[in-house]
Amino acid sequence: MLTIMENNSINKHTIDWPAFREKVIARVSGARTIEDTYPGISEALKMLGDNHSFFIKPDGGTIYYSTIHCTRQATSKPALPANVGYVKVNAFSGTEAEGTAFSKEIQEQIKSQDNANIVGWIVDLRSNGGGNMWPMLAGIGPVLGEGISGYFIDADDVETGWGYKDGAALSAGMLVANVTDPYELIVPSPRVAVLLDNGVASSGEVMAISFIGRANTRSFGSPTCGLSTSNSMFTLDGGHTLYLTTGYLADRNKNKYGIPIVPDQSSTNQSIIQDAIDWIQN
Repeated sequence: MLTIMENNSINKHTIDWPAFREKVIARVSGARTIEDTYPGISEALKMLGDNHSFFIKPDGGTIYYSTIHCTRQATSKPALPANVGYVKVNAFSGTEAEGTAFSKEIQEQIKSQDNANIVGWIVDLRSNGGGNMWPMLAGIGPVLGEGISGYFIDADDVETGWGYKDGAALSAGMLVANVTDPYELIVPSPRVAVLLDNGVASSGEVMAISFIGRANTRSFGSPTCGLSTSNSMFTLDGGHTLYLTTGYLADRNKNKYGIPIVPDQSSTNQSIIQDAIDWIQN
């Protein structure tokens, strides 16, 4: 496991690895079972300091360390003018079939409201805490638009683009999730107001970053949680799984994050919807 971390962590060029190994090994002295190594794993995650890596035990229990705390709150569809559409993109975790249904539901939100008089869309990401990004991307694609919308950039500066095309969420041009019979907007390339708050994290921040650099787009609200990095999954012995932070998220112009995404316009919970409407309509 230490080898995995040293070779793949985004911190590999900044961590004092001899000291890291020494401190972690000290926590597992005398270990005889995998369970005996849990204190060392906890120490390793703390020393990595990326706030995003985590370890899942066979019973579903999680070991993680984070100094970042995201605050989520319930949101509901607001009353809007007839010429403004609204799409809510929630967090998602589930099976492939559930992901397909999730993507379809987002596109149904779009289809049910779309008409020739729509001048813009509100994409509400508030309290999207993450999970599987690909069904989110496949769902919001008609409003986001086609093409590369962001990148994963690892510690060796290797870039892997993500984006949307023909109903599919793509990674390095390869299909990861898709919607059959995808919807297309009646009026393409509309204005889009993206709503953000501190509850937007991880894959939710992927969605936020996907809209950065898109024409006719402006974000509103408050800074996101700041887990704008990417994790890779490593399957370990005994039913254990390590999700290790291995890259930064970057926008379509290859600006790297790893920090909170700050909206273009600061808005309170009370003003955010009206601020978005005013910008779309003016």
